Amino acid sequence: MIERHPLNAPGEWYIDTRCTDCSAARTVAPGLIVEKDGQSVFARQPKTKAELLMAWRARLLCPTASVRTQSHAEIPDNAFPEMMTEGVYRLGYNAAASYGAHSFLIRRKSGNAMVDAPRFTRAVTANLEDWGGLGDILLTHRDDIADAERYAKHFGARVWIHKADRSAARFATNILGGFEPIELGDDLIAIPVPGHTKGSVVFLYDRRCLFAGDTLAWDFATEDLDAHEEYCWYSWPEQLKSLKRLLDYPFEWVLAGHGGSKGLPAVEMHSRLAALIALKSKTGP
Repeated sequence: MIERHPLNAPGEWYIDTRCTDCSAARTVAPGLIVEKDGQSVFARQPKTKAELLMAWRARLLCPTASVRTQSHAEIPDNAFPEMMTEGVYRLGYNAAASYGAHSFLIRRKSGNAMVDAPRFTRAVTANLEDWGGLGDILLTHRDDIADAERYAKHFGARVWIHKADRSAARFATNILGGFEPIELGDDLIAIPVPGHTKGSVVFLYDRRCLFAGDTLAWDFATEDLDAHEEYCWYSWPEQLKSLKRLLDYPFEWVLAGHGGSKGLPAVEMHSRLAALIALKSKTGP
């Protein structure tokens, strides 16, 4: 039975009790949607045009369809794909199979690339077809694969994954090995970052955008970078080493699978990453 959680703010928009607390809705509607009682709820009703757009994005991406509205308003045309920065879009339609992880699209002259995958839906494929198809699917790790295989078959795309996580994506066509960075093109580098899983990889696009998977994220509550040892499935000491390795790669955007995405000047990102490493090295797992 679908039940409205009682801690939602009164009004048309609400989140029901099927919510699995994946946090995806909170990261596209920070402040509007918050965590209470072990799940997401509306802290207030959306009023402005920007807040209504955030609410619709939360509704469309929720993997359990728990974000609901009594309104009969039409879905905004610009909900998804959501432009994050030049050439980079958040796809929405997050999959329950990847516990609500975000996925992204890079529009490139050499061929569009999807980072991780949403659930397979016509809303996503139609946009990709309009934008020239899909050349590559870049999997950051074994947990956030979702419907990558269906997208790969639909578009004839190559699929990249690290060999240590290959067992979760036997359909992958291109296998990354070792722990050295690998250039996938003039504008794209795959950087192995073991820690969250043994085969975790981040992808650096255009020396600006770090697609971090579950290795690094932005926390809207603390307004800072964060990494979660409690969700580290392979080795927290190795993840700390991997984070230190990322100090060698300037970036302006962190685009996370779980957690928030944020853009800042590269110098500030570097200093925040260094401070995070120092803090986490002191506190330990």
